[in-house]
Amino acid sequence: MLYRLISKVPPIIFKPVYDLYESYLLEKVKSGEIPKHVAIIMDGNRRWARKLEKPPWYGHLFGSNKLEEILEWCRELGIRTLTAYAFSTENFKRSPEEVNALMNLFEQKFKELIKDERVHRYGIRVNVIGRKELLPENVRKAAEEAERVTKKYNNYTLNLAIAYGGRSEITDAVREIVRDALEGKLSPDEIDEDLIKRYLYHPNMPDPDIVIRTGGEVRISNFLLYQIAYSELFFVDVYFPEFRKIDFLRIIREYQKRQRRFGR
Repeated sequence: MLYRLISKVPPIIFKPVYDLYESYLLEKVKSGEIPKHVAIIMDGNRRWARKLEKPPWYGHLFGSNKLEEILEWCRELGIRTLTAYAFSTENFKRSPEEVNALMNLFEQKFKELIKDERVHRYGIRVNVIGRKELLPENVRKAAEEAERVTKKYNNYTLNLAIAYGGRSEITDAVREIVRDALEGKLSPDEIDEDLIKRYLYHPNMPDPDIVIRTGGEVRISNFLLYQIAYSELFFVDVYFPEFRKIDFLRIIREYQKRQRRFGR
């Protein structure tokens, strides 16, 4: 009975309370340990669009806008690195219409990033990790241009995993290591965890402190398999376009309460 009554109250009525709670959480989070690197699996765009009886591209568009919001939340908190799982190697198996719409969206967003004054004001470096050779030429060129234009920045980093797979990354690294060993550039005795990391798509990327997956699924889906060995994992039920700042702050707050042992 109470739930039915509350459900009829316009959401704007609750906004002052929501804003107050968000401000409270923000101050609590700022007073604790801030993670250096957050990685996010942006799941639920298509299901959100389906719920609204819209085509898949509608969900992906709103998902890309949500990622911009999250980047701003990270900057506000001083989180220096954000890695987003945008398109997996398996996603190429989706319908040609959806894949083409996504590729057009990627090209558009890369071009917008290049011109975005916030990128240059705050010194945000953009990296694209994945098998870029699988991307259409126009998308690959736009991605490489965004990387080139922002290469000089080092205040914040946005890593976009596109045409990416964790197993593919490890496979490509092993192939390069074997090639260099056969050419005499390194000895098999030199191969250790640190060396393998230097052969990954982005060698200098710190391991994620936190991995977030939206959309209600509880799995990693081939994301950063080498790097997330000791990451803290968070799975939330909301679709990615509906992911709120308050959800993000709650996750950071929970992270701050956990004791990370790294196997010790």
